[in-house]
Amino acid sequence: MTDPLVPPEETPPVEGSIAEAHEERPDGGVWEHPGIWLWLVIAGAVIVAAFFIARLVSL
Repeated sequence: MTDPLVPPEETPPVEGSIAEAHEERPDGGVWEHPGIWLWLVIAGAVIVAAFFIARLVSL
């Protein structure tokens, strides 16, 4: 007898699996507010650009 077909949305049953369920990480952490990191990167780029502009003006 063939195995019954399982709809695409469902996971077929597994027999004899010895794997344990993994614990999920809590939400948040470093990447909870990506806007802050984006602002820091942009601020750093502006500071570096200002350094080069100041050197160009001082010539």
